[in-house]
Amino acid sequence: MHGHQMILMVNSANAPDRIDKPARMDESSPEPPFHETYKTLFNNLTDTTQKNFPQFPVMEEVELPLVDLNQLNLGDSERESCKKQIARASQEWGFFQVINHGISREILENMRREQVKLFKKPFQDKTNGKDLNFSAGSYRWGAPTATCLGQLSWSEAFHVSLSDILGSGGLNNLCSTMEQYATTVSELAQKLADILAEKIGQKSIFFKETCLSSTCYLRMNRYPPCPMSSQMFGIMPHTDSDFLTVLHQDHIGGLQLVKDGKWIAVKPNPEALVINIGDLMQAWSNNIYKSVEHRVVANELKERFSTAYFLCPSYDTVIQSCIQPSVYRRFSFGEYRKQVQEDVKSFGYKVGLPRFLVPSH
Repeated sequence: MHGHQMILMVNSANAPDRIDKPARMDESSPEPPFHETYKTLFNNLTDTTQKNFPQFPVMEEVELPLVDLNQLNLGDSERESCKKQIARASQEWGFFQVINHGISREILENMRREQVKLFKKPFQDKTNGKDLNFSAGSYRWGAPTATCLGQLSWSEAFHVSLSDILGSGGLNNLCSTMEQYATTVSELAQKLADILAEKIGQKSIFFKETCLSSTCYLRMNRYPPCPMSSQMFGIMPHTDSDFLTVLHQDHIGGLQLVKDGKWIAVKPNPEALVINIGDLMQAWSNNIYKSVEHRVVANELKERFSTAYFLCPSYDTVIQSCIQPSVYRRFSFGEYRKQVQEDVKSFGYKVGLPRFLVPSH
């Protein structure tokens, strides 16, 4: 949901043998060539299965805390109750879901329809950006730095800066739909960030000044059916690197998060959007709000779609705790992103906030 750390397209000397143009691959197929590209990892399946997959027990599906945002339009007590629910869920879960969020069913359905059409394009067209107006490198799949199956994400995604789509004049249905979706979801994200700031006694103008349309992202995800779903991540465990993520997911399920030291499965709610706290919000709030590890597990039979909106600042924005004494040292978002990329390249996974703790004396 990374968060930018998810499926980072970086090269590594430790990466498995790559086959850029797999033999016998159907040029018109939309499917990424997972088996051909990661054949070395699949050949080692017996050796890696036991030691590289998490030992957390998975509980039954549970409902995330549900917040009805219509309460914000009612009297003072209802409005205050709603804000408290948002803050409490962000502290205790790092995740919650919202209904009556102001994004119409029509916008959500249009977005999903255009997204499905996009992913049905031939793999080669997605890779080379044919007929797409996105920046180079927007299309990502797998995990080029994976050295074992536990680091491989069985998914593909378009990670698109809003500056690629806002004000594009609706070049096509996809761009105009994304622009409409991003505009409405951006307003929701800012509203929620403002509430979280207010509930810890801070002014909210910080998010309006630093999280601009040119610095935020949409990420359209597709998780193809996976023949070895019981042993494969759709997206490997991670935290998101932003302030706040707004997720629109389908009914298939697969999202899981850590709660009280255990992995739990999130029950999909077709009427709700899922909100989660990112690393920057945890650092800014001095650990009051929690950026929680989450993952998506693969499904053997069904493909899954989701769209994530990331509320991000510019790279030069300095993050410092708004409450003292500070748990984390000051750092810029650009510095944070660079450290995440270096860690993924070196270790195959993101280290994140522990890198930026103030040294204990």
